[in-house]
Amino acid sequence: MSNTNKPPLVQGYEVVIGFETHAQLATQSKIFSRAPTAFGAEPNTQACAVDLALPGTLPVMNRGAVEHAIRLGLALGSHIAEQSVFARKNYFYPDLPKGYQISQFEIPVVQGGEVSFFLGDEKKTVRLVRAHLEEDAGKSLHEDFIGQSGIDLNRAGTPLLEIVTEPDMRSSAEAVAYAKELHKTVTWIGICDGNMQEGSFRCDANVSVRKPGAPLGTRREIKNLNSFKFMQQAIDYEIRWQIEEIEDGRAIQQATVLFDPDTGETRAMRTKEDAADYRYFPDPDLPPLVIARSWVEQVKAGMPELPRQMAERLVQTYGLPEYDATTLTQSPAMAAYFETAAKASGQAKMASNWIMGEVSRRLNNEDTDISCAPVPADYLAAMLNKIADGTISNNAAKIVFDSLWEGRRGAFGVANADLTQAAIAIHEIIESKGLKQMNDSGALEAIIDEVMAANAPMVEQFRAGKDKAFNALVGLVMKASKGKANPQQANDLLRQKLQ
Repeated sequence: MSNTNKPPLVQGYEVVIGFETHAQLATQSKIFSRAPTAFGAEPNTQACAVDLALPGTLPVMNRGAVEHAIRLGLALGSHIAEQSVFARKNYFYPDLPKGYQISQFEIPVVQGGEVSFFLGDEKKTVRLVRAHLEEDAGKSLHEDFIGQSGIDLNRAGTPLLEIVTEPDMRSSAEAVAYAKELHKTVTWIGICDGNMQEGSFRCDANVSVRKPGAPLGTRREIKNLNSFKFMQQAIDYEIRWQIEEIEDGRAIQQATVLFDPDTGETRAMRTKEDAADYRYFPDPDLPPLVIARSWVEQVKAGMPELPRQMAERLVQTYGLPEYDATTLTQSPAMAAYFETAAKASGQAKMASNWIMGEVSRRLNNEDTDISCAPVPADYLAAMLNKIADGTISNNAAKIVFDSLWEGRRGAFGVANADLTQAAIAIHEIIESKGLKQMNDSGALEAIIDEVMAANAPMVEQFRAGKDKAFNALVGLVMKASKGKANPQQANDLLRQKLQ
C-alpha cells in the first residue's frame, strides 16, 4: 500500500492530504421527495413542499439512492451496513431552508473500503473511512452588478454520497490521481454522471504539512474543487503557503478556504467547524435504514465488470502491458472500442497503440468522447489488418485514418459498419490515394541498386563501419520509392546487398 512507502518531502516537510467528495447520485427524484433533479431548470421550479421544509411535510427515503450507495460499497470493497441511521446536521445558511441538513453521522451506510490506482508505474492505495447518504443544500446566486443575492432551491434535497478518505495522500499528483480514479469508478458503475462543471462531482481537499515523524499538522479544507487542473493548482499553492507560514513562525489556523483560479491562490472563507459545532442528533422523522443481505446480493449480480477487474482481464487475454490496460479502461466506451478493434483485427497491441495515440490525440483536440469518434472500431480494425499484412505502412495508415476521420464525421452514431464494409472502404481509400506499399522484391532491389550506385561514397562509409550511413541510405531508398517501399523489406534487402 502507498502509505507504507517513504513519502516525498517538500522543503523538508511531509504533505498530508485527505479527501471528502460529494457525488451527486443519478436518480430521477430527490432523496426524500419526488421533486425532479434535472440540471438547468429555472430557479425554484424543482423544489417541492418537502424540499422547502413546509410545516407538516415528512421525508420519504429514495430507494434508488440507497441502491447507488450499495453499488459504490461493492465497487470499493466496503462494508455495507445492515442498519444505518440519519441525523440532522444543524447550521444556519440562506440556502438551507430547514435550518439543518439530513445526513448520516454515527452509523453510515458504507464503511471502509479502498481506492487503488497507478501514479506513473507505482501502485497507490487510499483507504476510505466511510461514504454516507445526505441531501444537498440549495444555491446562493450573487448578482454583483445589481448588488443583490438570490436563493435557488432547485438543488435542495438532491441525493449525495459523501465519500471520505483517510489522510493517505502525500502529494498533489497523488491526490489528483485518486480523484480521477474515484471519478472513473462512480461514472463506470452508473451512480453519478461525474459532471464537475455542473457540480455533480465536487471535491474538498484537507491539506496539512508536518516535519517527518511529527504529529499531524493543522489542516485547512479547500472547498468545491471542480476540475482536476484547479485541484492540483490549489493543493500546490496551499502546501507552499502553509510551509511559508510555519517557516515565518506563524501557526496554521484550521479553516475552510476557497481557490481562486484567476489568482491561483486560496483564501480563507470561514473558520473550520468541528462535528460538535453542528449539534448532530438523530432525525426523528426517519427510521433506521435497513438493508437486507438479499438486496445486496441482487445489486451485486447486476454490477458491471469493474475497471481494475477489466484491466487485469485485458492483460491476461490480450497480453497487454498493465499500463496499456489501465489506460484503456478509463471508460466503458474506450474499453469496448479497444476490444472490438482487437478482436476484429487480431492485433491487440497495435490496436492499443493506435487508441492511446492517434485516436486519443484527435479526441483530445476536439474535446470529445470516444463514443462520438467518427471512426468506428471496425474501421480501425480493418486498417490495422492492412498494416499487419504489409499492404500499407504506418505512415500511410495515418493518411488513411485522417481520411476516415474527416470523411465519416458524424456517422458513428448513425450506423456502425461490419468488418467487411470497413475493409471495402479502407481498400478504396488506399487505391484512390496510391498508398499501397511496394512488396515486389524485384522492383525494390532495382531501386536499391540505383541508390547504391548513385551514392557510392556513402556505401563505402557504411562498409568502413559508419552505421549512420546505413540509415541515410534507407532514407534515400524510401524517397526513391515515394514512400511505398516496405520499410522492413527495404532494410533487409539493403543490408544484404551492402554486406
